[in-house]
Amino acid sequence: MKTWQRFKSSYLLYSFKRDPVAILSFGVLMVLVVISLLAPVVAPYNTYDTSTIDIMDAETPPTWMEGGDERFILGTDIQGRDLLSTMIYGLRVSLLIGVGAVLFQAFVGILVGLLSGYLGGKLDAFLMRIADIQFSIPYLIVAIFTSAIFKLAFGVGRYEELAVPLLIIIIGMSEWPKYARTVRASVLGEKNKEYVEAARVIGISRWHIMYRHVLPNTLTPVMVISTIQVAEAVMSEAALSFLGLGMPVTKPSLGTLIQSGFEYIFSGSWWITFYPGILLVVLILVILLLGDWLRDVLNPKLYKG
Repeated sequence: MKTWQRFKSSYLLYSFKRDPVAILSFGVLMVLVVISLLAPVVAPYNTYDTSTIDIMDAETPPTWMEGGDERFILGTDIQGRDLLSTMIYGLRVSLLIGVGAVLFQAFVGILVGLLSGYLGGKLDAFLMRIADIQFSIPYLIVAIFTSAIFKLAFGVGRYEELAVPLLIIIIGMSEWPKYARTVRASVLGEKNKEYVEAARVIGISRWHIMYRHVLPNTLTPVMVISTIQVAEAVMSEAALSFLGLGMPVTKPSLGTLIQSGFEYIFSGSWWITFYPGILLVVLILVILLLGDWLRDVLNPKLYKG
């Protein structure tokens, strides 16, 4: 209850209520998230149920166009799946991979940054060199090798089953150094402050100090980074799927839909790529706008209280 009262009187909520762009972005994002979570209920058809798919319905234009079918509001894709339903299920997959990748990279990055910044010395140098090496390896190269090796070792069918966790790990491993460097910088600024020195004097273990005292005071920049990183992870997944290294056609994401319809965009079936592309742009835009607002609010240099 006290936490809720503090939140109601916080500058964060005060700023949010007076920023129409933040309110609109948050509202749109919540609508998209709820729709994706309720995909089996909201979507007109189950994309994964092959009994509802007829190849004869392939490339049916949207309802309002000549040759359209009232069963398919936004038309169908090249496999005859209802495009609106496939977009809703694809949105869920894209958000799942985006959020999952950010949770993974945040866990690894925060752990590395905390240990590196607080313990220092040779461990700090070693962990930061690993971060530098990771920064120098493009995630596309990692994705190409990982997917190729996995398909060769376990087969394409097994890859389709494990595509989501594989993409979460691939995208997560490529971005954790951002968290590590940010947390390390914050820890370096916190570990010599008086409250940390006082905790050391009274005999509290350094592991307890790290996780109960230092870590909570380094999470503000992490919140900002995480918002931006969700958008970047969704874009990374879309890029990998567009290149054929991401989600399989049988379990489409927004990137897979854009890729599958791209070669038909100039032959008349433009809607297969256009509508998923619009949805992807809207999703990334509202996340980035929220991230920019959160950065401005949580940055003390920009506070005008």
